[in-house]
Order: sequence, then C-alpha cells, then structure tokens
Amino acid sequence: MGESLNVGIVGCGAISGQYLRTIERLPQVRLVAVADLDRERAREAARPYPGVEVMDVAALMADARVQVVLNLTVPAAHAGIALLAVEAGKDVYCEKPLAATGADARRVLAAARAAGVRVGCAPDTVLGTGIQTARAAIDDGLIGRPVAATATMMTPGHERWHPDPGFYYAPGGGPLLDMGPYYLSSLVTMLGPVGTVVGAAARTRATRVIGSGPRQGEEVPVTVDTHVTGVLVHESGVLSTLVMSFDGVATRAPHIEVHGERGSLVVPDPNRFDGPVLLSRLGEEGARELPVSAGHADAGRGVGLIDFLSAPEPRAGGTLAYHVLDVMESLLAAAHAGRAVDVESTCERPAPVALGDPAARA
Repeated sequence: MGESLNVGIVGCGAISGQYLRTIERLPQVRLVAVADLDRERAREAARPYPGVEVMDVAALMADARVQVVLNLTVPAAHAGIALLAVEAGKDVYCEKPLAATGADARRVLAAARAAGVRVGCAPDTVLGTGIQTARAAIDDGLIGRPVAATATMMTPGHERWHPDPGFYYAPGGGPLLDMGPYYLSSLVTMLGPVGTVVGAAARTRATRVIGSGPRQGEEVPVTVDTHVTGVLVHESGVLSTLVMSFDGVATRAPHIEVHGERGSLVVPDPNRFDGPVLLSRLGEEGARELPVSAGHADAGRGVGLIDFLSAPEPRAGGTLAYHVLDVMESLLAAAHAGRAVDVESTCERPAPVALGDPAARA
C-alpha cells in the first residue's frame, strides 16, 4: 500500500471519537469517508476534518480511495459490514468482537482468504507499552517458566453511564464478550493460545435500568450471562483463571497477574495501552516496577491500523480475534454443559512490538 493508508469509517458512535483522535496523529493514516445509519451523527464526526466525505455504506464500499474499512458498528452488525468490505475487495479492521458469533467470524475470515484481503480486529491495546513490556519480561525469562495467570474484571454494569446500553445485554454482549477480548487477547499475546476451558456462569437480573441520558429510568432486557468465571488451559500448559462480571460492585484484584517458577508479574489494565508492570522475584523483597521496554508509546485506539501498511498479518489480526472469540464461546458452552470443552481453533502468538512512537512508523 506504500506509505499511506486511506480509511473509511462505518459507524460513528461513542467509540469513534477515540479512533479519530488516533488517526489525527498518525501521518501514515488518512481518513477519507464516514458512514452511519444516522447521517447527522456521521456529519458531526466528519465536521472537524475538512475533505472527509459523508456517505452511505454502499457508496463508501464502492469508493476506490478507501483501502481499509474501519468497522465501528455494534457487535451484531460487525460480520455484515465486514463481509461487505471484503466483497468490495477492501481490508477491514473491526471493533471487538470480530463478530457476534464464531460462525459469523469464520464466514468473515473465509471470505477474506478467498478475496485476498486482510482482517484486523480490536483490541489493539495489546500493542501498547503495558502488555508488550510484560510480554518482553516473560520472553526474557524474568519470571522463569510461566505456570499460571489470573484475569479479573468486576463492574456493576455499563448501564450506569451508557445512555443506550441495550447491546451490552444482548447476544454479542455481556461482560465476557464485551470486556473479555481485552483480557484474553493479552493472555494469548503473553502466554500463547488456549486449548481447553472449564467454567461457570450466572445471570443475576432479568432487566437493567438505564442510569443516564434521554432514556434514563428505562429498563432493558438481559439475555446474556452477566457473571462468567473459568479456567483456561493454554497449549503451553499454563493455567489462567478468568472472572468477568457485570454483577460485582468493585474489586481490589489486579487486572492480570502472571506467575512463573521464579517470579510474578502484575500486568496493567488491558483496556489501556500503558501502565506499570510490577515484578516480584523469588528471594527478593517486595515488587519493583520494570522500565518500559516494548510496545507502541502514547498509543490510542486504532494504532492497529499501522500494521496494515506492511504486515502480512496484522498483530491485532483476525486469526487472533477469532481464537479469542472461540475461547469465549467455548467457555460459555463449558459453563452451560458443566464439563471441559476443547477449543477448536488456535493461533500463533503475534509478533512482539519494539518500543517506539507509532506516529514515526511505517
């Protein structure tokens, strides 16, 4: 694609602002078009960017200038928009999850392979200095052989602050599919793919009450599990314990910990790009913060687009995203069946990210 990348955004909701701020500071990436079912919302998104055209989805897909479709629609629409982009011969980068179901994700990847186009997918927070510094510490042997990890996300639910939270409690939502991709993508990046899962799940309330915005006080139905816990058996033999919940008030547990034979790491919030990595070594008192040693510095959502400039497979890529989705679906299946479930897919650990400013990379 040369030295620049032309992007068209489909979906101009709340998350699009974060992507737009990243695109602003990446000289290699240029926004050329936006589309949304709400045309006024698309106009608002495009207004600060002279020359960016507001289109309908069909026109954006047909525009020869658009090289990558940035798919920021709600999870239920991810697969449909991705398939339209692939059919138009364009690379596509999706907000997480890759699709609402594994079956839809497989369709997207199969169509992309047939068309010879690439698929990327959030979260690209795994490319930041937080997760990459932790990965480098593991790869450098600072904790010895990894044996276990924990990952914990506990919140009362997004309806407290989101003005239209229904999709969080519909298929494709819930704490596991909403927040799990951050934690699982990080675990796979650090510890490799998952082979088997066991789990349990619960749904504590049938409805949720919107806490802000024009629909404040309105109830939305809950059709997904809102507390999920499980054990992931990585192909390497590492055991990761996962808790994802929209039912708890708070937790003081670290977001992620990784334990090895000679040390333990506290890993920063995988929903962020940075944060301190703390190392406790066998025989040493206390924990020390590791110097930042890897990853995109000062990164924001959308930095995964950088890999579309040169990488055959984006680090925040479709294969990793599908494996993460497969792990999540397998965990829910295990929870409902009350038995261990083998994860059918696998993936390679994405290549590490050298320390540097993404705005300076091509």
